[in-house]
Amino acid sequence: MVLFIEYPKCSTCQKAGKWLREHSVEYKDRHIVEENPTAEELEEWIRTSGLPAKKFFNTSGKKYKELGLKDRLPSMSDGEQIALLATDGMLVKRPLLVGDGFVIPGFKEKEWTEKLGL
Repeated sequence: MVLFIEYPKCSTCQKAGKWLREHSVEYKDRHIVEENPTAEELEEWIRTSGLPAKKFFNTSGKKYKELGLKDRLPSMSDGEQIALLATDGMLVKRPLLVGDGFVIPGFKEKEWTEKLGL
């Protein structure tokens, strides 16, 4: 079973959820705003993913733009970025797929297929 972290109104999340169901993938659903990832979870997921913290930001989101993060992120440490991500689920790239030994931010069908062994 994998953890599927989504924002239900997000069209990409809806598409990803449909994909999981069509491929009979067992998952636990988690609303990213109602249950925002904690700094500890984010730190672990970022480490597991092997990606830089900046890849976990929802760069097309309104909040990201309002906070001017495109210009601010390069001068922030990973710890500062993670702390900021933990303040608001709308800052986090979604959906997030968390499985045994992998974490994938965003819906990348090819990568999901490979990691889930489908």
